[in-house]
Amino acid sequence: MESLQQIIEEAWEDRSKLGEKPVREAIHHVVELLDQGQLRVAVPTSTGEWQVNEWVKKAVVLYFPIQQMETMEVGPFEFHDKIPLKKGYAVRGVRVVPHAIARFGSFLESGVILMPSYVNIGAWVGSGSMVDTWATVGSCAQIGRNVHLSGGVGIGGVLEPPQAAPTIIEDDCFIGSRSIVVEGVRVEKEAVLGANVVLTQSTHIIDVTGSAPVIHKGRVPARSVVIPGTYPKKFPAGTYQVACALIIGERKETTDKKVSLNSALREYSVAV
Repeated sequence: MESLQQIIEEAWEDRSKLGEKPVREAIHHVVELLDQGQLRVAVPTSTGEWQVNEWVKKAVVLYFPIQQMETMEVGPFEFHDKIPLKKGYAVRGVRVVPHAIARFGSFLESGVILMPSYVNIGAWVGSGSMVDTWATVGSCAQIGRNVHLSGGVGIGGVLEPPQAAPTIIEDDCFIGSRSIVVEGVRVEKEAVLGANVVLTQSTHIIDVTGSAPVIHKGRVPARSVVIPGTYPKKFPAGTYQVACALIIGERKETTDKKVSLNSALREYSVAV
């Protein structure tokens, strides 16, 4: 890996090296390792934090200029792109419903279900997770195990700048219909987002469960139950309501995740 990283870093600084065969082979090898799940753009650490492998993202960016546009035919459908489609779902133990699309360089763990949806290059989706109808998983996004991305959910991608963190949805989360999570926001384990929650790095995620509001940005604490909301903000033209997210409760800590989820949805009347 150190050798691969050195080649990628040098090519990143000097794009003329992209014409060299060893450099092109190294880039292809990194993307193949991503596709096989042997390498990840970001990995969880023993402390519960995440380590971002910036050089891997750089390899993905460099993959585009060395690829040629090709016509790909899948039955009656035709595509024209630089990145091949992922293959071998049966061997991987992944269920893929027409018209789901996953790009080569993304990884789907055994037990993943793709409804008609889209998973981009560099993304990682864990076992037992469902990417529901018209949901999208952006480039390099990290989706944990037993996650449900409901219909129309948009998980943002990230390639540049290289130091930007990918969007992360941790294990056992439920993301409600038409929710959007972008700009490297991290949704921690077992959190529940109701329908239409929009999270960016600047979104106020306000915990309203105590006697005074507590504001988070860029991170949804573990087991939080979140719904869309607004708060007043003054502008030169007057005071207007600005979109935010409200933490209205906490999903109970239990070994039975399904019971915990159903209880949270009922108790807090969360629309999904």
